Formats: sequence, structure tokens, C-alpha cells
Amino acid sequence: MGPNRESDSSVAILLATYNGAAFLREQLASYEAQHHGNWQVWASDDGSTDGTLEILAEYQDRWPGRMKVVAGPKQGFVTNFLSLVYRPEIQADYYAYSDQDDVWDGDKLARAVAWLSMAPASVPALYCGRTRLVDEQGRPCGFSPLMQRPPSFANALMQNIAGGNTMVFNQAARALLQEAGPKVEVVTFDWWTYLVVTGCGGQVCYDPVPSLNYRQHGKNLVGASLSWSKRWSRLGFMWKRRYVFWADIHVRALQRLESHLTLENALTLRTFLWARQQPLKGRLLGLKRSGVHRQHVIGQLGLLVAALFNRV
Repeated sequence: MGPNRESDSSVAILLATYNGAAFLREQLASYEAQHHGNWQVWASDDGSTDGTLEILAEYQDRWPGRMKVVAGPKQGFVTNFLSLVYRPEIQADYYAYSDQDDVWDGDKLARAVAWLSMAPASVPALYCGRTRLVDEQGRPCGFSPLMQRPPSFANALMQNIAGGNTMVFNQAARALLQEAGPKVEVVTFDWWTYLVVTGCGGQVCYDPVPSLNYRQHGKNLVGASLSWSKRWSRLGFMWKRRYVFWADIHVRALQRLESHLTLENALTLRTFLWARQQPLKGRLLGLKRSGVHRQHVIGQLGLLVAALFNRV
């Protein structure tokens, strides 16, 4: 399926819900306010008990034919999102991940579609970007970190650059995610999407201008890492070899798409894997040759320290 004009392009909004009644109406209302009007919502509910299903049913009545609600796999939010990607009955030109508790700007989909429409249909393409952070009451409290280097597979091996709530991708990217399967073991669905698109020669747009309010609250399963406490906790991950564990998970997952990796990225991955098995000098030299990196200076220094102590 290929779009003829931006305004004609269909977008499937992939909404994963679980006990989200407190904020769900605001999110659904922000879909209704989108400047790009050709969208349909697919909500996968993971067993809510708080009124979420009643709200979804209300909007199904309000939007005849524009909202479908399905039962989620009840295996956590990562599997819930990937189950939506894998459902064959969901067909559109583009696919947008959506959390249940954010609020989208009116031009969010329009901006994503405008960029995606310029990518060849055969090339995996992913639009993502920065977010505006708000508290439980919707009051502004900052922004997610601004990425400073271009998106790349060498970066994706070490970190994710954007939240899934900002991500919109094309059919070619979705086909790769489907080939890997809905039960592939990954750290998060959005990091996996970034890895797949960059690794398989796709195009990624990181938009530095926020297009949604990302709500920060006590029930966030994944939140923005702006506070010093969260940054220190990430250093703790390094000492607990969490980064080693995450890298191992993604390396195994990438084996499912090994034939789709570009020659350059396959070499990057092989060099990275070789470096991880070497003593100190070879490890540092191998990481440098692989090009694997994090976005910011502090993160890059942290990666160097991790390499020194064999925690990459």
C-alpha cells in the first residue's frame, strides 16, 4: 500500500492500554484534534480493571469504524505493543505507537506523515523526536534530552534516542518488525524499532521540536531520565552489568534479521561482539573501530568507563 498524497495517507494508531482510565480521555481527545484526519485507532488492552474498557467502548460509539479494541497478550507493555505491530488485520500506510496517558499536539501526525511521505516505500523509515514533559496535572516540567548526533545503528546498539510515543513508521519498517515476530525478546519495543530500522538500512528522522506532552507520574513504566537520581541509577545499571545483559538480548534478537542487515552494519555488529570478548587493550580498540557510541559527552564517558571495567 503506497500513499498518493500526504492527506490521503492512512495512519494506524497503535494504542496499548492497561488501567489507564485516569488520563485516557485526554489522549483520545488529542487524536480527534489531529490536523491529519485519516487515522484509525487499534487499542490492545492488557486486562484493565479500572474503567479503561468502558472509556474505549464509549469512543468506539463516538467514532464508528475508527476504533478497534482487542485483547492484549497480558505479558507486559513491550509484548502488548509488538502484538499490535504483528496483527495482520491492521493495515495502513503508516503506524504510530501511542501511550495511554500523553496528549498529542494537533500537528503530531501531520509532521510525521510529511517526512515519511518523502521516503521511498521500499525503504524502512522511522520518524521520532523530542518530548515536552508534564506532571500528572499537565503542568510543564521540562523536555526530554536533545539528541546531538545523527541516528545510526552504531548508536542504537548502545541507546534509544526517542520514546515510542513519538514514533511513526512506514510499512517497510513494520514488515521487518513482523518478520522478527511478536514474541522476540527485547528490552523495549521502541529501542527495538530504532535498532531494526537503522540496522537494516532504513532512514530515521529525529525531530528536535516536541509534538506531544509526555506525562510523568508514579505509574510510568518507562519515564524520561532527566533527574540526577535516575542518571545515577543508570550508572548503577552499568556496575550491575545491566548494559551487558541488554546488549546480549538485542544481539540475539538481531539474529532473526541477520540477512537484512547492511554490510556496514553487519561489520559494526561483528566488531562490537569481537571487542566485548577481548582484554582491555583489544576491547577499547575494538569499540573505537566499531563506532559504537552514545549521544552525549557524559554518556560517551560512561561508555568508556564501562569498557574499562568490561561492562559493555
